[in-house]
Amino acid sequence: MRNGILALVCFCLLGLSTPRAEAAATQAELLLDKDSAMPGETVLAGLRLTMAPRWHTYWRNGGDVGFPTKIVWELPAGVTAGEIQWPVPGKYFANTLTSYEYAKEAVLLIPLKVSAGAATGSHELTAKASWLECETGGSCVPAKATVKVTLRIGSETKPSVAAPQFTGWQKFLPQQKSDLAVSARWEQPASTNDTRPLLIEWKTTTPKPDFFPYGGEGFEVAGPTEMVSSTGGKAVLRKQIKKAEGDWPRQLLGLLVERADEPHPTGYESNLLISDGTTLVAPAAGGSQSATPSPAPPVAKGEITSFGHALLLAFLGGLILNIMPCVLPVIALKIFGFVNQAKESPARVRQLGLVYCLGVLVSFVILAGVVIGVQQAGKNASWGMQFQNPIFLVSMATLVTLVALNLFGLFEVSLGGGAMTAASDIARKEGPTGAFFNGVLATALATPCTAPLLAPALGFAFAQPPALILLLFLAIGAGLALPYLLLSFQPAWLKFLPRPGNWMVHFKQAMGFPMLATAIWLLWVSTRIFGRDGALWLGLFLVVLSLAAWIWGEFVQRGGERRGLAMIISIVLLGGAYAYALEGRLHWRNPARPADAGGLVKSSPDGIDWQPWSLDAVAKARAEGRVVLVDFTADWCFTCKANLSSSLEITATRKKLKDINAVALLADNTLETPAIVSELKKFGRAGVPMVLVYPRDSKAEPILLPTLLTPGIVLEALDKAAM
Repeated sequence: MRNGILALVCFCLLGLSTPRAEAAATQAELLLDKDSAMPGETVLAGLRLTMAPRWHTYWRNGGDVGFPTKIVWELPAGVTAGEIQWPVPGKYFANTLTSYEYAKEAVLLIPLKVSAGAATGSHELTAKASWLECETGGSCVPAKATVKVTLRIGSETKPSVAAPQFTGWQKFLPQQKSDLAVSARWEQPASTNDTRPLLIEWKTTTPKPDFFPYGGEGFEVAGPTEMVSSTGGKAVLRKQIKKAEGDWPRQLLGLLVERADEPHPTGYESNLLISDGTTLVAPAAGGSQSATPSPAPPVAKGEITSFGHALLLAFLGGLILNIMPCVLPVIALKIFGFVNQAKESPARVRQLGLVYCLGVLVSFVILAGVVIGVQQAGKNASWGMQFQNPIFLVSMATLVTLVALNLFGLFEVSLGGGAMTAASDIARKEGPTGAFFNGVLATALATPCTAPLLAPALGFAFAQPPALILLLFLAIGAGLALPYLLLSFQPAWLKFLPRPGNWMVHFKQAMGFPMLATAIWLLWVSTRIFGRDGALWLGLFLVVLSLAAWIWGEFVQRGGERRGLAMIISIVLLGGAYAYALEGRLHWRNPARPADAGGLVKSSPDGIDWQPWSLDAVAKARAEGRVVLVDFTADWCFTCKANLSSSLEITATRKKLKDINAVALLADNTLETPAIVSELKKFGRAGVPMVLVYPRDSKAEPILLPTLLTPGIVLEALDKAAM
């Protein structure tokens, strides 16, 4: 390849023309974000390269003259290294050559996965790094260094002294952008020439837009970038593609870069799907050229045809949410409420139904506001994203635990005495406060589920202006609330429910168990944010919270003597548990996020060999001519788990994947992962689950599977992809 030859020539001519210095101009250091980690965790390593003045090293694509830094690891058993995470480089020109460089300092981040079976104790991690360092206007010489660091694997997680610096270094990595409207098309039809111009249309107002390619097999992307036009908030860039062998590429991986002339530009990772055809409209006299819109990346055909269609799917999806497992605990509360309402007047029943609907709709308005706010801030929003927030998880686990304890009868929820108490008992009596609360709770618990028909509607909604996002979210809320509203306005239907009686006491207590199961599920989800030790501290906090609630109910609300002492004990227990467990040990409002793991993932000893998803992993597998199955999932997604157990992690699918030599990639969005959210949006989805099957033919578009899977759907898609 031309880049490799040029790098070799420059190395031979420049490196041999100048005597090698005794010490490298670049100093290497290996740092970790944790001094101690537990088995099953991921530690983030940073290879810090500090360059002397006027010297530089190179990005993953060094350009015409450089080559990237390489790392060979020597790691203990049970520790595996993931791919290098490269900061956005600067772009430089020397005569006719282009290079992508780092000056002064560059920190390459690498996730190190500690397996669950890793041996405890202190372990030495060794990285043998090699790089090309060049002096501006002078010579280039290869350099290398062996750097080591010690990691302790044990029963606790301990941040390192360098941990705060990792947050700053991560800011130099490629970012994700929710409104990254970009398309790529060939400017000219294919011909016998080995060079062909590619037009990249990007909706941006940055004064210096550019595209930094990752590179590819069988072709090269020239360094220079031409600005074809920059009008109407859109920039059209021209890049020259030189083909060495095979067909012209159908996709191009790289970074869309803002202010490419700066030392630390902002870059957005992008997978450009290249389409054929002419993209430029002939310019008017004296005018500039402008690009016609390019089609969006492939999505499931026929899912959304208009805003009205999306509105209907949103409403029906909200209706289906009522039978999803996320909402079942709240459904039980509503049934209990309707039994209670059997003795109420029709007007009272209608009033409570309307209040419940108001709780649902207000909650969806708040959700829509959060989505709009996130998008206006230039970030990606996704369905269920609040379950990636530690404050939300702890708050929901606390709230659901209290609801379960209230249903068990350990304490009563009241706002005062007499009639006010009866009207505000949240879980036991269906007063206005309880009705509104149940509407809010139903919405909060519904968001980790993506019901059939809801996925395409949400994908459509997240790409709309704020007003349309609000309308679509209200449609989902209306669908979720409709069954209860109908029951409220048809009191005759309530006669099919049992009459109120002593059985209701036992039923109410039994309904505490689904709520308790929900609290345990939230505790399990929290392990991905807080780690196993953190989840233990959260669990202990919930236990002390339960003890304080029992003391409050037994000795303050229903007790006689020493109510004041009981109240003090309850408050001290709760305050002490909060201060010690949540604030002191858990750091619940701002925990250190674990790095994303690299390496193989198995759900069981004979399960699918899931590899971590990345755009590079997909491109590599397709370049090898292999079928690729990608499961976009999250721990808090019930639908994802249902798909996994019913259609993916089954004998037939495992056998099919093995027979066709397919690659299985897992895109885990349990923690906030902008690259995954961006990919979901590209295929018209606003959240997990999403399952893609990439055909063996690298030119063919991926197959987007339905939200709910069956074994037949998966096997049919794999058969089609293997043809």
